[in-house]
Amino acid sequence: MVVAAARQIKDGARVFVGMRLPLLAFALAKRTHAPHAVGLFENGLLRDEPVTELLYTMGDGPNVKGAGWATRMGNVLGLLQQGSIDLGFIGGAEVDRFGNLNTSYIYGETTSSGAGKLTRLPGSGGACDIATGAGRFVIIMEHEPRRFKEHVSYVTSPGFGDGTPGWREKRGLVGGGPQAVITTLGVLDFPGAEVTPREMRLASYHPFTTPQEVLKATGWPLQLASGVQETLPPSEEELKIIRECDPLGFWTDYRPATLEKQAAI
Repeated sequence: MVVAAARQIKDGARVFVGMRLPLLAFALAKRTHAPHAVGLFENGLLRDEPVTELLYTMGDGPNVKGAGWATRMGNVLGLLQQGSIDLGFIGGAEVDRFGNLNTSYIYGETTSSGAGKLTRLPGSGGACDIATGAGRFVIIMEHEPRRFKEHVSYVTSPGFGDGTPGWREKRGLVGGGPQAVITTLGVLDFPGAEVTPREMRLASYHPFTTPQEVLKATGWPLQLASGVQETLPPSEEELKIIRECDPLGFWTDYRPATLEKQAAI
């Protein structure tokens, strides 16, 4: 997932990085194919040099040290409103076939009292800003039926709405919408504006799964992209860089042999 996310970053792109796996993806892209990419963080940081230390949050000391710009949240969010950000990463609890994302509420089954069960989620944070203002955005999340819903319970961050042509433009959204959905099972993308509806499709499935397993984990009849194939596995160099940036396996669940020996002792 980290490598697939890094491959979405083009050289010279201005990237709204976000939290969790994108922290590693940005560092990987900077040290491989996108040395001139610039990373922006919601807490007001801009970096044009990659961080080699492990980051638990965007506000960790190593991310602040050496930052090209340490400013206020409003200033970096303002760049989104200006249309100055090329790509943003976000996550969520639910996503639908048109790339609309929910991080606000889950409406469950009706209880014995007749009321619908409501689960409150963390909310938008900067996700809606990224979804509406970034040139493109990429969603990273676990792939399972309860998350990939035909209709999300609540639209926190808009994708392509109902999939009809011009849906975003009619609502004044300056950003271009979702570019890809990177999951634990594969990579999904969206067709161009000439295709109606703008519905996500399976572009590649990870080496340990199959298209059939991906379809089974999706809450609607998922379309397959023309030429769907296995996701290109990480190279040895990519794995080496990721493990240097995440030496304890905090994000990747990777446990070096030295840690295994220590745990055994």
